Amino acid sequence: MYYYRYDNAEVSCCYKYLMFSYNIIFWLAGVIFIAVGFWAWSEKGILLDLTQVTRLHGFDPVWLVLVVGAVTFILGFAGCVGALRENICLLKFFSGVIGFIFVLELVAAVLAVLFQSQLREWLNDFFLANVRAYRDDIDLQNLIDSLQRMNHCCGAQEPNDWNLNVYFSCNKSNPSTERCGVPFSCCIADPAESVVNTQCGYGVRRLESTWAEHIYVKGCMAALEDWLPGNLYTVASVFVVISLLQMVGIYLAKTLISDIQKVRISY
Repeated sequence: MYYYRYDNAEVSCCYKYLMFSYNIIFWLAGVIFIAVGFWAWSEKGILLDLTQVTRLHGFDPVWLVLVVGAVTFILGFAGCVGALRENICLLKFFSGVIGFIFVLELVAAVLAVLFQSQLREWLNDFFLANVRAYRDDIDLQNLIDSLQRMNHCCGAQEPNDWNLNVYFSCNKSNPSTERCGVPFSCCIADPAESVVNTQCGYGVRRLESTWAEHIYVKGCMAALEDWLPGNLYTVASVFVVISLLQMVGIYLAKTLISDIQKVRISY
């Protein structure tokens, strides 16, 4: 019995289907993100009146969900089809975009370390801009409330930052019942209360000496600065895991591209 050995190059099925499995997860995640984003917009009625998109003066969290979903969907689609169809253009597009995102992450991390004071100032201005737009969007409102409740903080630097919002302003001409108050998320929670008192912040800023008894007096920027050193290893670990996943994707794409080119040359 004779055995024949074929030296012709071939595309590795292992790498091919690993690449497909790697990207199908991202593709499905992208679909979910996009669906959630459009669902959130439909709940706010934006799909019926797209002009509402330009009326928001603060940050709409749905935009972030949609952008992440769109990028993830496109990359997952390119990776899946590129692997199954052995399409070099799609695989190069996938690895190039992943590499570009990786470089952007590195640049952002380096700039954040080098320009900490400017970053702190930008974050402060960003938070204040969203304090002004607190009542403009329900998702933005929920996001700020979650940040304040989880970090036990109020405003960017102090509770008086809420004076920038037209509903909480201490201006004498302000007819709002929330005048000189803060959102309920600034209030110190009472463990005995099973129902959240959404009116607990009404008028609390009228007497500064009693703030500490009713609301959090620390600003959210200070809370973030206190939180970061204690969770630095967690943040670094997340960054390393994301970077490794990106490197795996680039490696699989580059390996497949090399195999496909060898097969084409051999024929």
